[in-house]
Amino acid sequence: VLGPAHLFRLAGKCFSFVESTYKYEFCPFHNVTQHEQTFRWNAYSGILGIWHEWEIENNTFVGMWMREGDSCETKSRQTKVHLVCGKSNKLAYVSEPSTCVYSLTFETPLVCHPHSLLVYPTLTEALQRKWDESEQLLYDELITDQGYKKILKEIFEEAGLLKATEEMEVEKQNKKISLEFETVEKCSKEYKQLSEEIKKLQGLLSQYGIAYKGNSGE
Repeated sequence: VLGPAHLFRLAGKCFSFVESTYKYEFCPFHNVTQHEQTFRWNAYSGILGIWHEWEIENNTFVGMWMREGDSCETKSRQTKVHLVCGKSNKLAYVSEPSTCVYSLTFETPLVCHPHSLLVYPTLTEALQRKWDESEQLLYDELITDQGYKKILKEIFEEAGLLKATEEMEVEKQNKKISLEFETVEKCSKEYKQLSEEIKKLQGLLSQYGIAYKGNSGE
């Protein structure tokens, strides 16, 4: 459960909306489901998305993404839940703007205050400081607007508000590996440790009579 703390009180609750023969249920920070209310033998009942990440625009939380729902043709169903000001907590509208991608409108008094969905106050002091520094860099024209947006995206990912893309994860891992072996001395030390570990494992395999095929390359 990440995001504005005052929205955490919605966790553990579910809100439903009936349209035609379908009943939609939204459980904040959990999932979105759809149940076909007919007597057909193959009536659909399934998951339209599981809580995944926030949608952030202009440094403001605007919606919740529910992804990795039931399979639909070649992809998974997903839902974007828009948060709008309302007199009570209720699921007000459901649509399917494109195949297997749903759009829900959730009304709540919890987002009526103009500052209720600001991202900055939800961050740790360290991430707020990082944001402040990027603002200064942008002001001093030391980074471009694109560079500023990239830093913000990294901050949101670090805070867990956005999920890092697979490419970003690979980049991070590669960066980590390159830093680990930045000197020949460090590389030699790691190599020695790994060699000793391999010898121990070879010994264990021999002890239990398990065949082992070594790599002839150094």
